[in-house]
Amino acid sequence: MATGFSINEYPNVEQTYKDLRKLVSLPIRSIRKNEMENIIQNYFEKKCSKSKAMITKASEYIPGGVQHNLSFNFPFPLVFTKAAGAYLYDLDGNKYIDFLQAGGPTVLGSNPTSVRKKVIELLDSTGPVTGLFHEYEYKLAEKIVELVPSVEMFRMLGSGTEACMASIRVARLATKKKNIVKMGGAYHGWSDQLAYGLRIPGTRHFEANGVPRSIFKYTQEFYPNDLNSLESVLKRNRFFGGTAAVLIEPVGPESGTRPLDLNFNQGVRELCNKYGALLIFDEVVTAFRIGLSGAQGYFGVDPDLTVFGKVVAGGYPSAGGLGGKKEYMKYVSAGLQTGTKKALIGGTMAANPLSSLAGYFTLCEMEKTKACEKSGRAGDRLTKGLQKLIKKYDLPFVAFNQGSICHLETVGTMLLDIDIKKFWTIKKTIAEAHKRKHAMEEMGAAYMSEGLVTLAGSRLYTSASDTDEVIDDALKRFDRVFQKVEGV
Repeated sequence: MATGFSINEYPNVEQTYKDLRKLVSLPIRSIRKNEMENIIQNYFEKKCSKSKAMITKASEYIPGGVQHNLSFNFPFPLVFTKAAGAYLYDLDGNKYIDFLQAGGPTVLGSNPTSVRKKVIELLDSTGPVTGLFHEYEYKLAEKIVELVPSVEMFRMLGSGTEACMASIRVARLATKKKNIVKMGGAYHGWSDQLAYGLRIPGTRHFEANGVPRSIFKYTQEFYPNDLNSLESVLKRNRFFGGTAAVLIEPVGPESGTRPLDLNFNQGVRELCNKYGALLIFDEVVTAFRIGLSGAQGYFGVDPDLTVFGKVVAGGYPSAGGLGGKKEYMKYVSAGLQTGTKKALIGGTMAANPLSSLAGYFTLCEMEKTKACEKSGRAGDRLTKGLQKLIKKYDLPFVAFNQGSICHLETVGTMLLDIDIKKFWTIKKTIAEAHKRKHAMEEMGAAYMSEGLVTLAGSRLYTSASDTDEVIDDALKRFDRVFQKVEGV
């Protein structure tokens, strides 16, 4: 067992897939209709009325009423006013256990005092942004190079989306090849070329609304956990411009919703070497949540480039960056044009003093307090407790985790399969996915009514603030939700 990581025991991938395949083969079991009506009327309408009023007003000025996809919850988004450690508080004064953790960046827990004090000191001196160099740009870069073995240089950017865009531009410049191959079902931000094969492997361009199909001429996907699928794409690309890079999430697409075999990353590394493609790890979620050396440290595989986000700014804005070997990072050097062709990247707020300082002190605090290990133990305790509850109520649900990244699949929306050869079935499968997504939203609402904030009702991030008492309290709340499921 590797030490210093949040993963204490890697999930049994073969058994997990058996359980997930069984789940998607069964009819949807969500909250009973009468219970759902009761939750909406007696919790959301009565106890969240201030949130509803504000969202209604906000909808006049903001499309959908909120600015972030994760903020949209059924039956309406809630307005949160305070975050502290393991808890969130809404406008109506309701208290929640926070398993969203802002989508993953707050491994220490929300709004840690030690980092906040340093941020306030900075605001009193430099302010949040100058547009010029600040010492914490250097300190953060130095810290990341120290922690992540494959990273020799680091450049901070505004988001994970921007970092993914930069990574594929660098790969094309470095290899002089054209194609980018991604793992089907993975999300690498919302840039045009990577809005391909989203959520469900095989969907290709179907979920990329607003993007011309011609944009995907040099983008392909392969099936998760299938090295043969990847190699067939790499072989084909040799005759059509070559492969510049293979881009993957090292725990599997959508933060490991489809978990990868323990040795899969090593197999991808070998295929990249064989076909002359760069290996890019998208560690927006996993660095530094899985460990301070990233998921690559856990798996023992060195990518050529690493995409950073979320934790890299400690939960503060402008969280993104690209790191890698010096021979590749020269293509993103800032300043005046040199003899080397450079990738077109930028960003007014990239590497601002506030985000750089917050990222630096977050990593230092995580290192000092062993936050990755603590959050991982909380994830293990939560997952094992959920598995016991699933068994207790004889539910088809599936719970598994990669350390502090926990999955609670109640309908398996993203585990559906698209068969491109049977193109006439694709529309039906996507319709089924939307149907299951609504069932997820209802489960998420039921969790929320019990004071549990999750990511889309199917993913939970634990933090170092999640003590045994917090997790045990959460499991009692999940128990009450499961009692309301159809057939229980």
